[in-house]
Amino acid sequence: MNPPVGAYVVDARAERLGIVMGHEGPYVQLRPYGGGREWDADPRAVRHATAEERLGAATAYADARSRGEVP
Repeated sequence: MNPPVGAYVVDARAERLGIVMGHEGPYVQLRPYGGGREWDADPRAVRHATAEERLGAATAYADARSRGEVP
């Protein structure tokens, strides 16, 4: 799968939700919801995130932010 930039995807190998930031060589570059360090994912190991997964990531980020764990 070669998802478009801006798509919300799940990296099955890393078990993380990320936002597609670009494509470099054979990899999809992902960034965590809310920002952070990008990582490279194998496009064969990513799939589009469900609405529930996106909501869960947004909730986790909002909770961490309210606790002052993220800027």
